[in-house]
Amino acid sequence: MEQRTYNQYCATARTLDLVGERWTLLLIRELLTGPKRYGDLQASLRGLGTGLLAARLKYLEREGLARKVTLPPPARTPAYALTPAGEELGPAILELARWGLKWAMGERRDTEAFHPGWAVLGLRACFDPVAAEGLRAVYEFRIDDEVFHARIDDGTVEAVHGPAQYPDATVTMSEESFVRLTGQGLTFAEAVETGVASADGDEEALRRLKGLFPLPLPHSRNP
Repeated sequence: MEQRTYNQYCATARTLDLVGERWTLLLIRELLTGPKRYGDLQASLRGLGTGLLAARLKYLEREGLARKVTLPPPARTPAYALTPAGEELGPAILELARWGLKWAMGERRDTEAFHPGWAVLGLRACFDPVAAEGLRAVYEFRIDDEVFHARIDDGTVEAVHGPAQYPDATVTMSEESFVRLTGQGLTFAEAVETGVASADGDEEALRRLKGLFPLPLPHSRNP
């Protein structure tokens, strides 16, 4: 596959030469939350054909942004993971997510795919370290069949896929309600108060949760 270039000796242009092609940054987004099997990537990136997915993965390997790995037991299956260079794109992608929540989201279109698991990066992007000062708690989120959790440790956050071993608080809601929460048509407090979400666990952890992941206020791009 021919690699297009801006032909500019500029760090921004060189970076876009590497990751500016369609689907490339979304592949890196998927791998930022841990190694993924080929089938996992296919499931998360609806609309990306198998041929283009394979080509993009080979490209990321060739450019030193991703590598092949074998998942640990009991899976023991081939997967893809980011290299250190790929991992360092994480802050840039989180900044793009924050920008998008403020300037680009709006209501979900009928043709748009949605996976609750994308919220793992969303939790990292929206995390307020000041609101988490002095807090040590583990929150588990159950969105239909999708489960992920966030570990808060005095102003830091680690958000990962899968259930927590010992959650201090658990939040459960449907994917439909979670979409409304993501699109800012519903706040967490409103979701709990109206019964579209349930929250169980330590009262102090639940009280602090409301301020841990504030969504940026949506703005119009047009004056």
